[in-house]
Amino acid sequence: MIVHNSSISLRTEGFSDCRNITEEVEKAVHASGVREGLATVMVTGSTGAITTIEFESGAISDLKQALERLAPTDIEYAHNLRWHDGNGFSHVRAALMKPSLSVPITEGTLCLGTWQQIVLMDFDNRPRNRSVMIQVMGK
Repeated sequence: MIVHNSSISLRTEGFSDCRNITEEVEKAVHASGVREGLATVMVTGSTGAITTIEFESGAISDLKQALERLAPTDIEYAHNLRWHDGNGFSHVRAALMKPSLSVPITEGTLCLGTWQQIVLMDFDNRPRNRSVMIQVMGK
């Protein structure tokens, strides 16, 4: 069994900034030498998320609009009342979207659909330096 750990760092803009990280995950899978297994991708921090989507402007815009309806930026959150940092919405969005994703690997390749990419979303209310951990396990 091989376990290969790597990470990527990105500067994000916040407010649902969405970055395609599929290529970096594919590179980690290739570097691991794993042919059959699983890649787990996780963003550290409580205001970011990892998911999949067709990475094109319409789908990204639709997702951002849906998140605004679910956890609006312009309402009061108990988190804001306690910490006065104005990013309560970002914690709620991150909790709904989740910080990690696991993707099967077959024949050394991520099992993603034709139009499916792995993305990092940053929900905070300011730019951030984000760290994404990638763990590849298998044989």
